[in-house]
Amino acid sequence: MTDEPTHVTAAYYAAWRAKDFDALRSLLADDVDFVGPYGYATSADEFREKIEIASEINTDIVVKKVFSDGPDVLTWFEMHTSVAAPMPVATWSHVVDGKIVRQRVAFDPRPVTNPADGA
Repeated sequence: MTDEPTHVTAAYYAAWRAKDFDALRSLLADDVDFVGPYGYATSADEFREKIEIASEINTDIVVKKVFSDGPDVLTWFEMHTSVAAPMPVATWSHVVDGKIVRQRVAFDPRPVTNPADGA
């Protein structure tokens, strides 16, 4: 793998899809700054823990489109879960020296948090 930001994020999604959390962790800076609908993390180990918990219901990650601008990569994907229909997700990753140092995630969590509502 190279330090190319799109290669780093592609490896991240491949590791997440495979539930290879050691590989996923290796792509994160130790002091990664993460913010998303379910909270935040300020270290790679904390981030990994959150991804592992989320992965308990994840059944697939289907990347639809990737946009890049230097160290910034925006990935549009569908998150498939065992509790809701596929959900569109946008993730902005900032990559430095082959590691994700910052990530911002946006999606509507209501289908997962309140599946009976049909939101």
